Amino acid sequence: MAHVLVIANETAASKTLLDALRDNDPAVDRFTVIAPVNEPNQGYVVYEDTRRAAASRRLEKTLKALREAGFSAQGFVVETGPVQAAKDALAQLEPKIDEIVLSTHPVERSGWMRRNVLEDIERVARGVPVKHVVVESRGPDAESNVLVVANQTVVSGELLERIRARATKGPASFLIVAPQSDDEQHDDADRRLRRALTELRGEGIDAHGQVVHPDPYTAARNAVHDEAIDEIIVSTFPGETSGWLRRDLVERLRKDTGLPVDHVVSSA
Repeated sequence: MAHVLVIANETAASKTLLDALRDNDPAVDRFTVIAPVNEPNQGYVVYEDTRRAAASRRLEKTLKALREAGFSAQGFVVETGPVQAAKDALAQLEPKIDEIVLSTHPVERSGWMRRNVLEDIERVARGVPVKHVVVESRGPDAESNVLVVANQTVVSGELLERIRARATKGPASFLIVAPQSDDEQHDDADRRLRRALTELRGEGIDAHGQVVHPDPYTAARNAVHDEAIDEIIVSTFPGETSGWLRRDLVERLRKDTGLPVDHVVSSA
């Protein structure tokens, strides 16, 4: 009987992936599902356990569905990238891996695909067949990934209320990036970010964050490149008091990412 290794994170519990696994070769009787939780390329990750928790929830749904379909299934959340996760699994798992299934979003939404993960896994697989499952669409109950760009206003009442309002509309996780100003200490940006995250997480909102590149446009584009972002919230001071608005940040992000961008004007 065959042993299939599945590498998936954000798409792990998707109907597309589960259908592909259930319809696999009849000889397959065992799955190992690995959910890599690798840190983004830029920034200092705060409360990284939120990423693990989200990955664990998706992993458990996947394992439950496979077991209900009659398969033997085990899974792990690992703190490596997908390529290293595949390499480690091939070296360590018993019985040996007969096939690898990589599940991703389409290339325009997938940081993994933009980093050529499929080709790299094929390289480390050393002849083990690699199947690529593309999850084109998500169900109505799928969780949206909301990018929040804020620094000095990250603890403002206006921004926190906007995040709370968005959380009530449907399942969402919030990645808050705080571009550190050139003239401030890292600890100051980090302290504000931790306050915001502590408040939101205390209310049951799935939020994690990073102190990032000082240019907010670059920071946001890096996040969109690294993750499957669905929408953006930008928090600024009002009008001419905001250097971000003077640089036309909101409109540039709308134009260059193609994502909905919600602008919050924060007084403090």
